Amino acid sequence: MNKFFQILIVVVLILLFLDIFFEVNFPKINEVAIESDKIKKETRVVQISDLHGKEFPESIFRKIKEKNPDIIVLTGDLIDEKIKDYSYVYSFIDSLALNDVPMYYVSGNHDLSHKDVETFNQELMKRGVMILDEDKAEYGEIDIYGLGYYSDPAKLEKPNDNFSLLLIHDAFPIVKQEGMGFDLILSGHTHGGQVRLPFLGAVFVPGQGLFAKYDKGLFNLNEKTRLYIDSGLGNTFLPLRFLNRSQVSLITLYSK
Repeated sequence: MNKFFQILIVVVLILLFLDIFFEVNFPKINEVAIESDKIKKETRVVQISDLHGKEFPESIFRKIKEKNPDIIVLTGDLIDEKIKDYSYVYSFIDSLALNDVPMYYVSGNHDLSHKDVETFNQELMKRGVMILDEDKAEYGEIDIYGLGYYSDPAKLEKPNDNFSLLLIHDAFPIVKQEGMGFDLILSGHTHGGQVRLPFLGAVFVPGQGLFAKYDKGLFNLNEKTRLYIDSGLGNTFLPLRFLNRSQVSLITLYSK
């Protein structure tokens, strides 16, 4: 191998490392608009998923505040089953306390696998976070349902004529049941595969395998139900993302 190609390989590796570092540590706000004739007043929903206890620059909170959310939803795995210090996660939640904007949370597999999950849940509730595992809340004309990671979908209350929003960490069990009549499902869990390839999408998604269909983004499950999968902020196993920058989502619900 001549010197030119040696230099080229080194340059490519450096650029790849810098890209991965940027995608892992500097999240963006991904904006999605969803139209429904059940929505009378525009509602701005910030979705945060799969933090896994990772620390981020303060700029992420400024970006979220600038979006003026009406509600904040946390779709699981705020903590990682291996971490011992939750102090950053608590300060993260404290930093999201935006003028009494309500926060709703459903548990992910890492949350529920942690030995101190009950203490963690108590601390969330002290901070005003509503835990919706197998429960329901109302925000104006929107009914917000929640299902924890290990909960049985059969325990979900059937949606009525209001706009129905389901929060669930891993949506795949609901996907197999064609959305169960909900208008919008917000989920995480997949991390967008962490590593993605052009035109092919996520290399691997837990529970779905190689090059899965439901990896990240917006999907129409049927004429009624839409699914949005957020690729999240944190990572598991390795701090590795490629073509899949860490993110928070802003979902704007608006009327026809």
